[in-house]
Amino acid sequence: MITALSYIGICSDNTEDWRQFGQKILGMQLLDSGGRNMAFRMDDQAQRLIIADEPGDTISFIGWEVAEHGCLDRLASRLEDAGYAVTAGSRAVCDRRLVSDMIICTDPAGYRVEIVYNPVKVDEPFIPGRPISGFKTGPYGMGHAVLHVADAHTVLPFYTDILGFKLSDYGLTPVPLYFFHVNGRHHSFAIVGSGRQGFHHFMVEYDNLDDVGQGYDLALTGMAEIAYTLGRHTNDYITSYYAHTPSGFFVESGWGGRIIDPDSWQPHETDIGPSFWGHDRLHLPSDLRDAFEQKRLDTAAKGHRTPHISNCPWLYHQLEDGR
Repeated sequence: MITALSYIGICSDNTEDWRQFGQKILGMQLLDSGGRNMAFRMDDQAQRLIIADEPGDTISFIGWEVAEHGCLDRLASRLEDAGYAVTAGSRAVCDRRLVSDMIICTDPAGYRVEIVYNPVKVDEPFIPGRPISGFKTGPYGMGHAVLHVADAHTVLPFYTDILGFKLSDYGLTPVPLYFFHVNGRHHSFAIVGSGRQGFHHFMVEYDNLDDVGQGYDLALTGMAEIAYTLGRHTNDYITSYYAHTPSGFFVESGWGGRIIDPDSWQPHETDIGPSFWGHDRLHLPSDLRDAFEQKRLDTAAKGHRTPHISNCPWLYHQLEDGR
């Protein structure tokens, strides 16, 4: 019933830093927002990222989209039958989120979940904060979100059994890590059983690899602090880097993410490590960085590679003119 990650809300009183980060690093369009909220666009949806001028520097809410209005009632019944309190979004809240209707609940880890119907679309062209080709959104939603949780196994049934998320893959060591899909994007959501609380990161995907590289260059000038160097993930095949946000958690900027067939996909455990190459975790102490580096070297030595992308001949030097 849930079809996409619709939007993300952050509490932060570092609004000026977010203004610069959202526009100049991520390339989002800053909106003129009233009150204490600042919002950004990524496409024809009226808003995708919302920054509330409040102390805390943490996740405030995640909005998940349903295709039909009747799904709200069905999900509300499921949640209530499982013992979760459900609130209908007031007209004022729906207007702030720019959606037709919504229900609100709290997941077992304490995160606010907003399930929404019919986010407002606008006719005005998307005007990025820096020159980019655009973001990969549409049926794949805003991107993906990854949350820390104290106990992954207590959270898992909420998302799979009640909300209907489908497991993509998972790893159990050194900590439980579960990836879920709600559409063709390899994962729109993940939980890390780290024993902590808050955002690990959210991901935005660009239409052009150069948009990622140029953002990386801008970050290297001092506009943002790099958390993970440029690299490529083993499960969703995305080429990306991670930067520290003004709120301390990370944003992953990527390109070339894997599209799966949700109807035929089989979940599986993975143990080859998170990255084929790169993604040096600069934020970690040297001993932990070394462990991740050794895992990447082992992965490479075993010959693990991403399959060729058939619709991207330039990446493999197969252009018709021979260049």
